[in-house]
Amino acid sequence: MGKDIMGLRGAKSVLALTAFLTLVQSVSIILLATWLAEVISALFAGQPLQEQYGKMAMFLFAFILRQITGLVMQKIAYRFAETTGRDLQQQLLQKLFELGPRFAKKEGTGNLVTLVLDGISQFRTYLELIVPRMMGVAITPALIVLFIFVKDPTAALILIVTLPILIAFMILIGLATKKHTEKQLETYRKLSNHFVDSLRGLETLKFLGRSRSHGDTIEQVSDRYRSATMKTLRMAFLSSFALDFFTMLSVASVAVSLGLRLINGEMGLEVALLVLILAPEYFLPVRMVGADYHATLKGKEAGKAMQSMIAEEGLKVGASVLPAGFTWTKDSVLSLSHVNVQHEVEGPSSLQDVSLEIAGMKRIGIIGESGAGKSTLIDVLGGFLQPNVGTSQLDGVTIPGLHDAAWRGETTYIPQHPYIFDMSLADNVRFYRPEASDEEVAEAIVAAGLQELVAQLTHGMNEVIGNGGRQLSGGQEQRVALARAFLSDRSVILLDEPTAHLDIETEMEIKETMLPLFADKLVFLATHRLHWMPDMDLILVMDKGRLAEMGTHEQLIVQRGVYYALITAEMEGVS
Repeated sequence: MGKDIMGLRGAKSVLALTAFLTLVQSVSIILLATWLAEVISALFAGQPLQEQYGKMAMFLFAFILRQITGLVMQKIAYRFAETTGRDLQQQLLQKLFELGPRFAKKEGTGNLVTLVLDGISQFRTYLELIVPRMMGVAITPALIVLFIFVKDPTAALILIVTLPILIAFMILIGLATKKHTEKQLETYRKLSNHFVDSLRGLETLKFLGRSRSHGDTIEQVSDRYRSATMKTLRMAFLSSFALDFFTMLSVASVAVSLGLRLINGEMGLEVALLVLILAPEYFLPVRMVGADYHATLKGKEAGKAMQSMIAEEGLKVGASVLPAGFTWTKDSVLSLSHVNVQHEVEGPSSLQDVSLEIAGMKRIGIIGESGAGKSTLIDVLGGFLQPNVGTSQLDGVTIPGLHDAAWRGETTYIPQHPYIFDMSLADNVRFYRPEASDEEVAEAIVAAGLQELVAQLTHGMNEVIGNGGRQLSGGQEQRVALARAFLSDRSVILLDEPTAHLDIETEMEIKETMLPLFADKLVFLATHRLHWMPDMDLILVMDKGRLAEMGTHEQLIVQRGVYYALITAEMEGVS
């Protein structure tokens, strides 16, 4: 049993109760074997059946007690697994929200979705099986062999010698199985990520005529997963065969020893029957662990992966240190001082000594070449990334980072590829305000320019969209994100390359919709499209992770610095 189980909430009390019930069950096994052996030996000796009714009743009581304790242990393990699974799922989802889109992009959306859905289910199965099984292995064989030793030391010695051999063989097969299972899990993650990415890009692949060749790629990934699964199954069958074979040999060895001594008159029938009945029960907990090992291994690995993510060094969004009722207003001030972000210890800094102060409602453009640090700065401003060095202040209050709960409650985030959920268009728009009325949603849809799309839908704004419904184009998905922002009453908007994947005609249409949205808001727009900059109140020019220049479009043109060089290069590219 993994040490990580001991750290789960309520695990110690569940383990203690399971240990007590296992002890009761083990005693009941010994008692039912004793009374069964006594009844059979007495009947074999010619005693009347009527005289055995009392022992037969006690045997029946012990048998029922064994079954009841087993059912109670299953219920306890099931409830523990369900409760722990829900808690772990909530912790994982909370952690994913804290780590933000950068972490999701690194791990892969398909992997995370698989982990949150299938991984939780597998982990619950692991907990439900492993707790009673491991307690059975720890308690039942020890009690049985101790009882047998009192009755027949020779048989007990045979059992003591054969069990470690069986366990050692199980460990060897288990290590090999674990290696294959890890490969299978890795290929499953790749298949999940590949499948999700394929769904998202299916329309583009079809448009470019690459859908057939991409289908071959999916087939190759699927075939690798099939091959890994078959190898794991072969190891599972080998493990089951080895368990049954060695258990059979061990019980047979005990039976031969008992038979020879019984023939020679060295022991009585009652003791021989008792040992023979208890010998399979001695090996049963180990066999059950071996049989369930493959069913629990995926859950164990999934649990490790989820707990590793939960333990990931990241942001801890807790109670806000800002004054109660904090909101961003025209008098508010945000300050970053000497911020530095370095993703790897030996790697280059994505942000270097960035200091800035922003006040009130402004449209802030963040411009620069690819890799200049635009997205990293957006991640810091959105609270998705904690700087290695530097301080943050909001209205003069120093906060640990912009992952502060009050600041996040004021921000609306529009990424390059907004996620569309498999639900109605209206519910997608309600992302930031689930309680919004249909009238408010309709106003946001009109403001985002989605009324033509709604008119084409059979069920209007109640039409299901996303992968499970009506597919949207890139521009329509971006308008859904804008509708979310229109409906939201949050004062800060963060946009990370929101139109990078759109053609220029669609981008200009989106731009006309966006600019009214920016009114009376604090807006941070990271983009490499320079035509947005004249509409910005302030421009932050990033260059190799540094804030190279800051000013209005006119001021930066006069300076003839990095910004002027970007404009000149773009004009030369067009000409």
